[in-house]
Amino acid sequence: MSTATAPAPATARKPATMAQALNRALRDAMAEDPAVHVLGEDVGALGGVFRITDGLTKEFGETRCTDTPLAEAGILGAAVGMAMYGLRPVVEMQFDAFAYPSFEQLISHVAKMRNRTRGALPLPITIRVPYGGGIGGVEHHSDSSEAYYLHTPGLHVVTPATVGDAYGLLRAAIASDDPVVFLEPKRLYWSKDDWNPDEPAPVEPIGRAVVRRPGRSATLITYGPSLPVCLEAAEAAKEEGWDLEVLDLRSLVPFDDETVAAAVRRTGRAVVVHESAGFGGAGAEIAARVTERCFHHLEAPVLRVAGFDIPYPPPMLERHHLPSVDRILDAVGRLQWEAR
Repeated sequence: MSTATAPAPATARKPATMAQALNRALRDAMAEDPAVHVLGEDVGALGGVFRITDGLTKEFGETRCTDTPLAEAGILGAAVGMAMYGLRPVVEMQFDAFAYPSFEQLISHVAKMRNRTRGALPLPITIRVPYGGGIGGVEHHSDSSEAYYLHTPGLHVVTPATVGDAYGLLRAAIASDDPVVFLEPKRLYWSKDDWNPDEPAPVEPIGRAVVRRPGRSATLITYGPSLPVCLEAAEAAKEEGWDLEVLDLRSLVPFDDETVAAAVRRTGRAVVVHESAGFGGAGAEIAARVTERCFHHLEAPVLRVAGFDIPYPPPMLERHHLPSVDRILDAVGRLQWEAR
């Protein structure tokens, strides 16, 4: 009679939110590396406005998860000093537009220190920024500020759109020796997916895009909060006979030219979708890069669907301001017309 025992069943996957995945990423990083410290406004006892840091002070103490004064320039300035002395600070900016007072520290020191010291002094700082609209927030609570960051040499800029990526990309950001601006889509904090925190899906290193939906008619290039809208638009496009590919950038800097160009060459048409204003936005740079690398494969000009070039509107009007399924399908229709 055999004495062998059956293998233990794998831990079942169950629905988890992006907020839970981010919290687990911080907890795991802090547990594995005592150099990881979290600091920001209300990140301690309250657990952050969106509860992303919930329980970290109780588990690791106030010296590892620290409430700070309401002074963003001071928060990031302190993180610069911490990183110079060997720590790996993770800074939370409470809302996107609240981060602007720290911009001088970011541009003058965080982005330049490694180059200034010829690589001798990296600043492994992760700057978490809840960003974007879709939650009925008022002005100063719904900005999409990614263009400021991606225009600044020396910074990596990352934004997850799925529960699994929220965990994996945040772990990769904290482990990076380069400073990372980690943009968290507020409207996706409560989105759910089947995810096992003990067996997180592997995530490629920062700088790799991924095709979320294959297609042949056109490629929707997007990131962060606009991914679910693009996937919904691709589903609705079937009624028009269009088979839309959806590509999630995940990383704005470094930018995955290889994957993006390959996707556009397959379809010959591209629409860039993002919440931030169109003029001077990330979509302008993406459209330029696609045109430069795919010109002879394009059947029509690269189009953009973005927020309007206005300050963020009141909550009752944001549904008109943000990219929608109808606006995306209208752009795809224009691509088909241009190709005739």
